[in-house]
Amino acid sequence: MDVQPMLTRDLVLRVCANSTEFDEGWTAAESKAAVPFLAPRDTALIDAVVAAAADVGVNRLLICRTRAEFAYEPVTDAPANTAGIVDVIRGWGDEPTDVLIVVEDLSAAVIITAEELTVAAGPDDFVRAFTGADIPEARAEFGEQARLGRDPELLRAAQRYGCLEIGGRHARGNRGPGPDTAERLAERAHAFREGSPGAVRALRAVRGAAGWLAVAVLAAAAVAVPGVGAVVPVALGMLWLLIQLALPARSRTVGFATLLRVAALGALAVWPVAFAEQTVLGLLGPGIPDWTGPTYVAVPVEEAGKLAPLLLVWLLARRRVKRMSAADHLLLGAAAGAGFHLAERGLSAAASGLAPASTHYGLFTLLPGWSEVPATGTVFAGHAVTTALIAGAFGVAAVGRRHHGPWVWALPPLAVAVAAVDHMHYNADLAGVDLAPATAFFAALTGNGALTRWLLLLLLAGAVLMDHRLARLTAETTPPLPGAEPLAGLRRAALGRAVRARVRVPGDIAPVFRRTALAWIRLPTTLACGLSTMLHELAVQVAAARRGPAALFAAWRLLRWRRAHAMGAARAGGRPWRRHPARERLEATRLLLEPARPGTAAGAVGAVGAAAALVAAVPLAAPARLPGGPGEPGYALAALQTGMAWFDGLPAGSQAWAAAAGAALLLLASTGWSVPWSPPDARALLRRPGAEAVVLLGSAAPGQLGYGALALLGTALPAAAGRVLKPSPAGRVRSPADAA
Repeated sequence: MDVQPMLTRDLVLRVCANSTEFDEGWTAAESKAAVPFLAPRDTALIDAVVAAAADVGVNRLLICRTRAEFAYEPVTDAPANTAGIVDVIRGWGDEPTDVLIVVEDLSAAVIITAEELTVAAGPDDFVRAFTGADIPEARAEFGEQARLGRDPELLRAAQRYGCLEIGGRHARGNRGPGPDTAERLAERAHAFREGSPGAVRALRAVRGAAGWLAVAVLAAAAVAVPGVGAVVPVALGMLWLLIQLALPARSRTVGFATLLRVAALGALAVWPVAFAEQTVLGLLGPGIPDWTGPTYVAVPVEEAGKLAPLLLVWLLARRRVKRMSAADHLLLGAAAGAGFHLAERGLSAAASGLAPASTHYGLFTLLPGWSEVPATGTVFAGHAVTTALIAGAFGVAAVGRRHHGPWVWALPPLAVAVAAVDHMHYNADLAGVDLAPATAFFAALTGNGALTRWLLLLLLAGAVLMDHRLARLTAETTPPLPGAEPLAGLRRAALGRAVRARVRVPGDIAPVFRRTALAWIRLPTTLACGLSTMLHELAVQVAAARRGPAALFAAWRLLRWRRAHAMGAARAGGRPWRRHPARERLEATRLLLEPARPGTAAGAVGAVGAAAALVAAVPLAAPARLPGGPGEPGYALAALQTGMAWFDGLPAGSQAWAAAAGAALLLLASTGWSVPWSPPDARALLRRPGAEAVVLLGSAAPGQLGYGALALLGTALPAAAGRVLKPSPAGRVRSPADAA
């Protein structure tokens, strides 16, 4: 039985609003990039259509005329080559007409009007065949051209596709909500760096000297006071945990310095959490069993209290939080939990004089800080892991709810349940009590806590993939990365497979089955495009490292700022949002890092700092009995009481050293971990030894040594490393002005 061909009317109604414009609902689906442009009516435009089809891996295209008089003509299924498309158009006669060319699954299309206006819409790989790598710049150029030419048709197209702000001069305006506290501080810091470079160099030198002084104080305190040295492995273990999570989080937009500052806030949160636990125990009365504190009181109070630093971040940087990725939420939760873990286990280790043998902090330990009860085999993944699990689940729900539906809100309750059961099971074993049958059943599902760390890694991988997919949907507003994107063949194969598979999905099946099928079809494309983006970022870093420390540091900032810009656009969903830093700064940094442009990149500004909190010590009464053995507190209240008892038992001189060690740890966590702004110039060291020595001291803070070491390794790379980043392809259809 022959299949009746699709009529032009059916195809145009699905894709177009009229004969020369795309339907807004169609372009909004999957956040298609839509770019209008002017191009002469010659074979170069058809070649661009063929190239766009090849970039999304298809070899057949649907072609029809969009005007009403051709509504009942059949749609032509033509091969995606220049000769085939030209033959179809010539078969219609010599009279100019409006033409629609669509990919088979309706995921991308081109409207070629009878005049010079052309509109391409679809995935970024499809649109770049017409506009080149910089889609936002092409849209801005069209908006400027329409504004200057005063052509009503062009002005309408520019406003319809967002190339011009309604009521504004052009699309480059930075309209949206005003700055928050963190952004105001960042702008003032930027102005201070630009206006007073000498004072900035002096302050950086003071910071570097203070950091090394803190290291010396900590080393001296470890020798002078028994117990302080046992805190150092705990601190290094938490630092190593954050590094292990930050390195694979290739969609993060927060700097490592911000994570360390949040960790310092998490350590200070031990005092209010312990006070809340004591208050709850006092309200319950003196007749409660001893195991009530570490189980039914400590678990909910601590898991909620560890999230308090994230609430402070939201209060100080509300606009910034709306540009964070799902991986950012996970990392901030891990930082808050790591600081809490450091304070709780550090106080216990100081009191006992050694780190607990059942807690693992080794160099080759996956996510250090996890503990186990040897007698029962129960594993506690650590405060950093449980808090990261909860914050990461909330981040996935907050970031992905608009694109993946309300089902993602099932993740936060599941994460809270896993963290609570993991924590409660461990504390109950330490207190020597048995779990309720229901709690024991849920604990067995996670392998008695052994699987919690792997669940966190699985959540991190899903968050990174989701972030990259959402960032890909903002190609029409996000500046591209320098150079050409790698793995074009893999992306082409994945996109072509998705097109062929979507065509075979019936449109009349149940919505839940259709959404499931489309999500399964989209998964390989998400994996291929995410891998391509991550390799592209790696190539940018390698090429920048070969050019010197300044270029490498600028590349690191550009990557984070670009991700933040993309996530802000994705989460805004078309509503006004705060762009910080402005797109002009991102564009200037990107151009300096382009492989075709020699020179050294200068740093731009945009980091968001976290504010420090002042927490007063709360006097706590000693309990009748502390559950758990020495060095293994059941909960924060017991750890703080043990630490305070140890501190009170020290001589006056030792107390001063212990207090200095705590202040040194907070200082080291709060300062000196940001990417350096102005690295020293070795060639100017002989000409200006004094000034360059100040710059060297400012760039040699303890937390910045890792950045400097990577920069030095980059300069030792062979010359071929600078060529891993290929120049961006032109790939643009010539406009009439270019042809002239």
